[in-house]
Amino acid sequence: MMYLLRFGYEGTDGLVSPSGLEISAAVMTVGLLLLMMILLNFTNDVWTLPAPSSVFMESVDMRHMLRWPPLQASCNTTLLYSVQYQGEFELEHQNGRWMEAPGCQRITLSHCDLTSDLGSDSDYNIRVRAHCGSQRSAWTKLSPAFNRRQTKLSVPKMTVMSAGDAIQVSFETLPLTSTVDVTVWKKGEKLQAVVYSMPAEEEVLHIAALQEGAVYCVTAQTVLNSGFRSNSTDTQCVSIIDPDAPAWKTPTTLTVTVIITAGLLFVLFWSIVHCRPETCKTHFHKEPLPQSLRGNWDIQIPMSPQEKELCDQMVMEPNRTSSQTDAALITHQED
Repeated sequence: MMYLLRFGYEGTDGLVSPSGLEISAAVMTVGLLLLMMILLNFTNDVWTLPAPSSVFMESVDMRHMLRWPPLQASCNTTLLYSVQYQGEFELEHQNGRWMEAPGCQRITLSHCDLTSDLGSDSDYNIRVRAHCGSQRSAWTKLSPAFNRRQTKLSVPKMTVMSAGDAIQVSFETLPLTSTVDVTVWKKGEKLQAVVYSMPAEEEVLHIAALQEGAVYCVTAQTVLNSGFRSNSTDTQCVSIIDPDAPAWKTPTTLTVTVIITAGLLFVLFWSIVHCRPETCKTHFHKEPLPQSLRGNWDIQIPMSPQEKELCDQMVMEPNRTSSQTDAALITHQED
C-alpha cells in the first residue's frame, strides 16, 4: 500500500498515479489502525486498576486533610496515589485547568494535606487516582465540592498569667486566618466585661494597668472571617499582685504556708495524744529542779522581844479536860 502511495502502480501505459479516493482509503485505514492501538494501550494502561472510593475531607481548625481508604487491589509494585484540585480561579481564568497538589503526587499515603493549596473561601473540586506501575485508575472526585469555611473549630488552648499590674493571655496553635476574641472582667462585674480581638499570628495578648489586689477572669473563643465561632474556653481567674509586695503576700506562698503550718500542728497534736508513757519519758525527759529551787528551806523571821513573849511555847497535855485546859491557859497568860 505504501508502495502504491509513493510510486503509483504500473498499468498498460506505464506508471499511473493513484486516484484521490484510493489515497483517502489508505489514510483512513492507517488512522484506524493507530486508533485501535491507542485504545488497546489505554485499556491495558488505565482501566485494569480500580479507582479509590469513599473519598472525604477532614477539616479541623483550618487544616484540610483529604482522606480515602487504601485501595484493595493486587499490584506487583507499591500502590501510589495522586491528587488534583480545581478552584474558582482555575475555572474562570484558566479554562477549567486541574492543578496538581505539589505534596501529593505518586505518594504511598492514603491522605493528602491540602491546607496550603486551598487558599481562598471559594468552592474547590478535588479528585484522586491510583497508580500501579504503568497502570492508572480513573479519577475519583470528592462530592460535594469543599469550601474551607466548612472547617470545624476546636476550643482554643489558653494560658493566663499575672505579671505585676497586667495579665498575659497566651494560646497554642491557632487556626490560620482566624482571630481570637478574649473577654476580660473583674470578678463579680461580668456585665462590665471588655472584649479584646487578637490576630492568630500574635499568640500572646498583654493587658496592662489593672487594679492591684483585684481578681480578673478571662475566657476566649476563635472566630473565622466568615463569622463562625468556636465554643468558649473555661473561665480562668488570676489575682493582680503588686510586684514590690513581700513574697508572703502572694496567694500561692500564703496558701502553702497555711498548709504547712496546719500539717505541723496536726502532727504535733497527734504525737502528744498517741504517745506511750515510756516513749513520752524518752522524748519528754523531766529535768530535776536545781538545788536553789528545792523546798527544804530553813527560813527564819526576826521577831521583837514583845512578839517573843506572846509566842512562848505552849504544851498541851492530852488527859486534861477542856475546863482544865482553859484554866491553864489563863494562868499562863497571867504569868
